[in-house]
Amino acid sequence: MANRRLAPASEQPASFAFSSENAEWAKGQIEKYPEGRQASAVIPLLWKAQEQNGGWLPRAAIEAVAGELGMPHIRVLEVATFYTMFALEPVGRFWIQLCGTVPCDSCGARELKDYLQARLGAPGHVSADGNFSWLEVECLGACCNAPMAQINQDYYEDLTPDLLGALMDDLAAGRPVKIGSQVGRTSSEPKGGADTLTDATLFDGSRVGAWRQRFEDKKAEDSSETSGKAEAASSEQRAAADPKPAHPASGRAAEGKSTDAPAQRSAAGETPVKSVDETDAADRTESTAQPGTPAPSAAETVARAEAAGAEAGTQSDLPRDEPPPQPVASGASEAVDEPKPAPANKSGPKRSAPKSEGN
Repeated sequence: MANRRLAPASEQPASFAFSSENAEWAKGQIEKYPEGRQASAVIPLLWKAQEQNGGWLPRAAIEAVAGELGMPHIRVLEVATFYTMFALEPVGRFWIQLCGTVPCDSCGARELKDYLQARLGAPGHVSADGNFSWLEVECLGACCNAPMAQINQDYYEDLTPDLLGALMDDLAAGRPVKIGSQVGRTSSEPKGGADTLTDATLFDGSRVGAWRQRFEDKKAEDSSETSGKAEAASSEQRAAADPKPAHPASGRAAEGKSTDAPAQRSAAGETPVKSVDETDAADRTESTAQPGTPAPSAAETVARAEAAGAEAGTQSDLPRDEPPPQPVASGASEAVDEPKPAPANKSGPKRSAPKSEGN
């Protein structure tokens, strides 16, 4: 970036004073501001002093502006050293300020900087013929036509190294040059020219109709969506206003009252015991009693029960390291031999082996 120091004393002029014409112009600039605000005219006056001095500001010019505005010298020096628009050292007849910020850098400013470095030397150096000097500066505000450079007071945009070289040759030779875009761009329009209004559909009505159709389709879609929401809301309101009765037993097994109990059958005028139940009760296939055998007396029944209890409470004499015999499964075939009875306990009555269902 710029070296923001004043030029060496050997290059500084002894004094500076505005010309009569510029002094009158400076007076008009100062009168634009209210009393006590004359310092606001410091930038215009510095710019005019630089222009009168051949494109750069010497110390004497800075001090002359400070005296004109009644400002301390250091305050005016602060302004002059802050803005790169003020050159503090001698410049060439054509002072090239090359923008190096992001938009221009992305579009080729580095190539332009390399070209100027190769042709003119380091920034701030004046060419041997006194025509050119250059400086890299911050954004100059023509980003849409990057890369660009300001030469003296004019902008030159859409530059390439070849275009910049041709432009410098024309300036040095005194030939007329084109200010602005160097590729034929008008103002800040797209490259290749503006094409925004070249579409025929903008004028024959077809695009207008297309837009109208899009609006109608969008309206129909919104209407359908609104209708669906309204239907859902209506269903919710109907359910809230007329709720369906709850069915707690829904999905469960039906539980009906028993109608086969003897009391209910008797109340209904039927036989308390069904004939099927009587037949089942008379079936003696599973009974251990023999037909014609008198029923045991109460004493015999008690004795048999005590013997069965004693047998059940007696420990088995089967060896502990052998598994007990498995009973015959229910429903076994008649061909299966009847299992042998387990060894009887010497201290108790013998136990009969279980019978298979087919015996």
